[in-house]
Amino acid sequence: MEALISIAMVYTFIVLGFGAKKIFTNQINEQTLVLISLYFLQPILTFWGLTRTPINQELLLVPFIYLLTVGIVLLFSISASRYILKDPKERSIFIAASLIGNTGNLGIPLGIALFGEQSVAYTSILNIANVFFIYTIGVYFYAKGQFSIKQSLMQILKIPVLWFAFLAIAYNAAGMSIHPSIDKFLEMGAYATIVIQLMIFGIYLADVKIKSMDYAFSAKITMIKHFMLPLVGLGAIWLFELDSLVSAILLLELCVPLAVNNVNMTALYNCNPAKTTEAILFTTLFFVFAIYFYIQLFWFVLK
Repeated sequence: MEALISIAMVYTFIVLGFGAKKIFTNQINEQTLVLISLYFLQPILTFWGLTRTPINQELLLVPFIYLLTVGIVLLFSISASRYILKDPKERSIFIAASLIGNTGNLGIPLGIALFGEQSVAYTSILNIANVFFIYTIGVYFYAKGQFSIKQSLMQILKIPVLWFAFLAIAYNAAGMSIHPSIDKFLEMGAYATIVIQLMIFGIYLADVKIKSMDYAFSAKITMIKHFMLPLVGLGAIWLFELDSLVSAILLLELCVPLAVNNVNMTALYNCNPAKTTEAILFTTLFFVFAIYFYIQLFWFVLK
C-alpha cells in the first residue's frame, strides 16, 4: 500500500507539471528547468545517491549487465528496423529512443517508492550508464553522419553528472564519511531534483496532440521498450545470479518509459521530435496501466 501511495505521489508531480504548462503556456520555459536540473540539481542527486551504499562488486556489475541487455536489444532493433520502417528518421527513433529509458526522471523516484533509499545507489549508477548510452549510441543514430564519434564523446565530458559520479565513487571507495549537516543538504537537493524532474516530464507531455499521434509507430517502440527489454533483462539476471533486490531494481530501470532526453536529442538533430514526444506519451501511458503487473513481477523477483 505504501508503495502504491508513493507511486501516486510520483505521478501527481507529473500532472502538476502538465497542468502548469497548460495554464501558463509560454510563461513556463521548460528548457530553463532542464538546464537547472541537469547542471545543478542532478549532480547533487548523483553524489548523494552514490554515497548511500558502500562500493561493492554488485554495484559495479549492475551497469555492465544493463548495457549488455540494451546492447543485445540494440542489435535486434537495427535488424528489425530495416523491415518494418521505411523512413530513415523513424528508423533512428525506433532504434535509439526505444532503448533510452527514463532512468532519471522516473527510475530514481520510483526506486525510492518501491524499494527505499537503498535503491538510490543502484538507480543512480544505472542512470549514469544510460547517460553514456544516450550521448554515444543515441547521438550517433540521431545525428546520422552530422557529427563524428569524437565530437559525440566530447559532449559526454561536458555533463557535470558524470564528474560528480566519479567523485562520489572515489569518495565512497576511500571510506570517507559525510558530515550529517552536509548530508542533510545533499538529501534536500536530491529530493528537490526528483520533484523538478517529474514536473519537467509533465510539461513536455502537455505539448502532445492525442488526435494526431502515429499510434502504430509508437506501438512498435512500446513492444521493444516494455516487452523485449524486460525479457532480455530477466535472462541476464538469471545468467549472472544477481541478488534479488538488485535484480528487481535493474528490472525497474529496464521497464521505465522513454526518457524526455530523447526529445532534446531529436530536436537538436532535426530527427522528428514530434513523433518522439508521441512515443514518450504512449509508452508512459502504457507504463501507468502496466505498473500493477510490473510490481507483481518485481515482488516475484524479490522472492
